[in-house]
Amino acid sequence: MASRKAAAAAVAAHVAVLKGRPLRAALSEALAKAEGLGGNERRFVAFCTRELSRHLRWLDRAAKEAGHAPSSFHLEEDRAVMRYALWRRFRLGAEAAQVMREVSLPGPVRPRSVPDAVVADALGKAVKVPEDEPALAHSFPTWLAEAIGSPQVMEALNREPRIMMKVRPNGTRDEVQALLAAKGITTAKVEGVADALVLEDDGRAIFESGPMKNGRLVVMDVGSQRIVELCGLKGGETVIDFCAGAGGKTIALADAVGEHGRVLAWDKSQKRLAEAKERTHKLKLRHVSFPLELRMDDAQLVLIDAPCSGTGSLAREPDQKWKLTPEAVKDFAKTQGAILDEVSKKAPQAVLVYATCSVLKAEDEEVVEAFVKRSKRYTLEASMRVWPQESEGAGFYAARLTPLGRAR
Repeated sequence: MASRKAAAAAVAAHVAVLKGRPLRAALSEALAKAEGLGGNERRFVAFCTRELSRHLRWLDRAAKEAGHAPSSFHLEEDRAVMRYALWRRFRLGAEAAQVMREVSLPGPVRPRSVPDAVVADALGKAVKVPEDEPALAHSFPTWLAEAIGSPQVMEALNREPRIMMKVRPNGTRDEVQALLAAKGITTAKVEGVADALVLEDDGRAIFESGPMKNGRLVVMDVGSQRIVELCGLKGGETVIDFCAGAGGKTIALADAVGEHGRVLAWDKSQKRLAEAKERTHKLKLRHVSFPLELRMDDAQLVLIDAPCSGTGSLAREPDQKWKLTPEAVKDFAKTQGAILDEVSKKAPQAVLVYATCSVLKAEDEEVVEAFVKRSKRYTLEASMRVWPQESEGAGFYAARLTPLGRAR
């Protein structure tokens, strides 16, 4: 719900993003400082903050078309107020008078040098942003739009994501869905992903529900669940979650191997593993361990959830598309190749499942093809693409690499 207080919080969060803060941190800080916001207002602030980053280039072009180019404003706060007003008017269809009530002086944003008359003038223009240039129409840096190569992918990456969940234990989706429905929480099954549910309403009651509190549900992207399915685990295996991070896939791997299997979770950053340790402890997953010295010689499979550009996750973190560079993508590719080389040497008999949340071939197919050619010991058994325009959630890539001579 839009209000002056909500507008102030959203603009403050956007200004913080413009000044270098990660979107999630900026949003959290803005909401913490805002007083008296209701639940709907807080959800509006979060949505608006993401939208201003998603459509930044489009909004700046709209300002220029209205005769008020961003370069004419001296303060980030001025640019943020103009973007907010144009977004509300031309992307959400709000009445100009309502938008002016949300942003007009005095307040809600300080410092500010753009007068109300300038904002009102922009809102009164018949703004038309050219749609024949995909990078502009979908608001992406030109180099990134060219690297992605698909307007449909860019459009999907600008879509507000829904909450996706994995049901636990495996195979109990109907039961959990019925429990949620009994509490008035509507979810939908995802075709082809056995344990996935997608929240269909806008409420937050799911997080207070019994299944979420007792560990029957964990928040997990549908694409991540498909990556774990590609691992092809039958139960009882010893697997390694390399680059485990916050442990989402660690939990899914633990469910797949069962209590008679083992999951060894490792990450270069012990700080990132802290959340994974807390989550698995809370879920009482005693067959998950976090060794400081990781031995790989008895693992049947290693999941390498490689560090990447995160371009497949831009719907949740749209600010990243303005921070990413072509040089960073090249650096990611080098790191990804080095990790594959390292793991293949330390676990020469293990199946490797390489995965990213990237939609860029430079981090996906090209990395895998180069590794197979370089190693001469692995064959590409299977690969998959999860395109955001074709399924719920983010974009992912995964490849199953089998040592030569080893049958699946």
